[in-house]
Amino acid sequence: MTDQKKPLSAADRSYVAFVEVAWQRHIRLAMLLSGDRWRAEELLQDSLVKVYERWRRLSRLGDPHAYLRRALVNNHTSSWRRRRRESLFADVPDRPTPADVIGPDAIVLRRALMSLPAKQRAVVVLRHYEDLSEREVAQVLGCSLGTVKSQNARALGRLRHLLEESFDSVSR
Repeated sequence: MTDQKKPLSAADRSYVAFVEVAWQRHIRLAMLLSGDRWRAEELLQDSLVKVYERWRRLSRLGDPHAYLRRALVNNHTSSWRRRRRESLFADVPDRPTPADVIGPDAIVLRRALMSLPAKQRAVVVLRHYEDLSEREVAQVLGCSLGTVKSQNARALGRLRHLLEESFDSVSR
């Protein structure tokens, strides 16, 4: 047997180019959905596999980034449901990497965001981080426009309350 590599097809080359762009674009979304870097990378990898399985059709007919966003949210929701009763914690790294160095306000915001229910967090992240319209968020999540509006309003109210509490306790 030989160790020669078979050349990539045109479809595979276009998928590799898509992954190079998509990784940087969607890793932050995955981190905001999942709460930590390791779960985010796993979530994004699993979702990219689903995109690859449908790549030929997606690259011709659809928006692969929209499909990947939807896969990220669906995969995160599925994993959240599976381990609903578990609390997993990532190991603390020996020292922070430059991407991990964030300010105290960002830490407070991330904690508040992670305290939201999964559906509300998904709505907030897609609406305000990914800058999708309410209609696009409804399409990604497979729910009605009214559900997106109500979940967003509840989530923002809850975030406001949590952040006010956090900042009031710091200023005392």
